[in-house]
Amino acid sequence: MTRGMGGPRARWQRTYATRLRVTDTILVILVVVAAQLIQFGWAAPSVAPIGFYEGPDLSYPILSVLIVIAWLVLLVLYGTRETRLIGSGAPEYKAVFNAGIALFGVVAVLAVFFKADLGRGYLLLTVPVGTAILVLARWLHREWLQSQRKKGLMSSGVILVGSDETASHVALQLLRAPSAGYRIVGACLVESTTSTHVSGTDIPVLGGIESALVSLETTEADTLVVTDSTVLSPEGMRELGWSLEPGRHHLVMAPSLTGVSGPRIHTRPVAGLPLIHVEIPRFDGGKWIVKRLFDIVVSSLLLIVLLPAFVVVGLLVKLTSRGPVFYGQERIGLNGEPFAMIKFRSMSDGADAQLQQLLQEQGTSDVPLFKVKDDPRVTRVGRVLRKYSIDEFPQLINVFLGEMSLVGPRPQREGEVALYDSVARRRLLLKPGMSGLWQVSGRSNLSWEDAIRLDLYYVENWSIFGDLSILLRTVRQVVMPEGAH
Repeated sequence: MTRGMGGPRARWQRTYATRLRVTDTILVILVVVAAQLIQFGWAAPSVAPIGFYEGPDLSYPILSVLIVIAWLVLLVLYGTRETRLIGSGAPEYKAVFNAGIALFGVVAVLAVFFKADLGRGYLLLTVPVGTAILVLARWLHREWLQSQRKKGLMSSGVILVGSDETASHVALQLLRAPSAGYRIVGACLVESTTSTHVSGTDIPVLGGIESALVSLETTEADTLVVTDSTVLSPEGMRELGWSLEPGRHHLVMAPSLTGVSGPRIHTRPVAGLPLIHVEIPRFDGGKWIVKRLFDIVVSSLLLIVLLPAFVVVGLLVKLTSRGPVFYGQERIGLNGEPFAMIKFRSMSDGADAQLQQLLQEQGTSDVPLFKVKDDPRVTRVGRVLRKYSIDEFPQLINVFLGEMSLVGPRPQREGEVALYDSVARRRLLLKPGMSGLWQVSGRSNLSWEDAIRLDLYYVENWSIFGDLSILLRTVRQVVMPEGAH
């Protein structure tokens, strides 16, 4: 490979950034033109600045052109197509959103400054709607990018540098998230070992740490991930960074932190030393009040809208099998307090008495996730209700009453909670949810270890934006169900 021309990573990133640039340009033009036509039609009036401005009247077509140019410039200034952001999800959406806010502010301030008679409807149709469309377009692009990355394409070739233990830990975390775009091609370890692979993985050991730079060339990888900062002295780390080719190679530090999201991490350089500050999660305060208000408003609205559907489903349940329409089961909620979780009955009456026997037959009675595959207790109507999660809808009542939240760790039975270790018990620090991170990441297809890992990640890193994202993914999961038992 010719040095200085950029590797496969650089090429696909340039292609992807170009695709985003073209999409942004087309959408911005379409949104601005559509806003002008909706507000004024083809005969757009002039914007008539007054006061100290003595120039000619500014027409809306010219104003639209200026807004398009300003918007595209702001998308560049806010780094919406930078390497560190593309395909990153929330940070990328936030950058696009901030660019839209900046545009709205600039246009509003200039309109006041020049005392321009700017149509409010035109401005509202242009910026907020356009920003939402741009964010949606980025989401669609990211969905496509993630599908490519799951095939091993459009990803960074990574070489791990560190000890066998830390390389194994980082490798297992990265392998769980192929959509993040890190494709591990090998490892350079500090220990003198005869092992040909990193422990617990099939990742080949390419040699010692001293061979890291050579391995970058021979494997055509582009990223060194240092999994253990103690294997190199400060001078050695600095020299390693100097040895990498700018624009072609990348150096990444992987601290021994897992289950921590970006908003909780802040880097503060002190005398050239990058200190990582990690905020300790809190489970009270203003944001929890916002979460409760959000739950009340959304659950009450959904209960009103879905009332006719509740009647239809209730009739189907009642007419097709013996037993009550609703099924109330004791679950463990916030701080270990029990409550009655309401569902549409999807099993034969008296199904709870058969659970332990079925779990023993499939060999999972000692796993704190009581799920029976191909459950014979489920009724014919119940299978449809479970497939599309319709049986869960009555839990909106639990949400309205404050026993549950729209998003949170899934509530479990007392017998399951009794099997918790000290780590799993952190799930009980938050109110249980109708949906959660593990439900939209595989549902019953996940092992208990993966389910608890995702729930703990949610507990430690909750945010309103994260809840909204999970709810949107929940809608997709309901429409295109996967892993429901």
